[in-house]
Amino acid sequence: MYWSWFRIVAAITGFSGVVAGFIVNVDRAARQGQGLGDVLANYFSLFTIASTLLGMVTLLIAASWGMRHPGTGREPLGIALALAAVTGPVLLLGLVYNVLLRGLPAPVALGDSVGIAMLDTYAAEVLHVVLPIYFIRDLVLAPRRRGLPWWSLAVLVGYPLSWTTYTMIRGERVASPDGTTAWWYPYPFLDPHGAGGYSSALIYISAILAGFLAIGSAIIVIGRYRERRATRHGAPAARGALPI
Repeated sequence: MYWSWFRIVAAITGFSGVVAGFIVNVDRAARQGQGLGDVLANYFSLFTIASTLLGMVTLLIAASWGMRHPGTGREPLGIALALAAVTGPVLLLGLVYNVLLRGLPAPVALGDSVGIAMLDTYAAEVLHVVLPIYFIRDLVLAPRRRGLPWWSLAVLVGYPLSWTTYTMIRGERVASPDGTTAWWYPYPFLDPHGAGGYSSALIYISAILAGFLAIGSAIIVIGRYRERRATRHGAPAARGALPI
């Protein structure tokens, strides 16, 4: 049951990062004369924010189940799938941010006040460092984690593909907040209006999909290893947990 409290604290921490980021975006939008409606729609359409919110909900559901069902039995398949499905995006976002984007502030950030700059730093560190570290620890240390069958890999990439489809459709239907274009994509590499056109965007999407397949496979391998190891050490096996 103690791990449920870790999940609750992680969810609260993630929520604080989302709130901090929202305050930053509202402040910047006000300085640029943007409407609050546009800020809300665009902010919560970001993959980082959507993934964090889904992660928070999943952690709270898993924590609630753990508190209501003390013992040593494996977690339900639905919770296991949900945890794995949000772990992949959080880890990939952390990897991309820390390897490629750290230290590259947006031009609008140059006009931030000291307080807004601190909130921006806090949000970035929580969403791209603290949460990825927590989800790694949950994956490898949380008790009662269930091993997943290999068919669940399709579920793990389903959310990123759904978000990408939503973003590519929405991008052509909303104008950029600053009014410079009749379209808006949250990440430049997805924008088909660039020099590479749709070919470039599809290449990036394919690379991202490959990354999710690799991370999803690693998550499944780790879960199945932990399931077998727990069974060898006397923990009850989850019924039907490890079919191909």
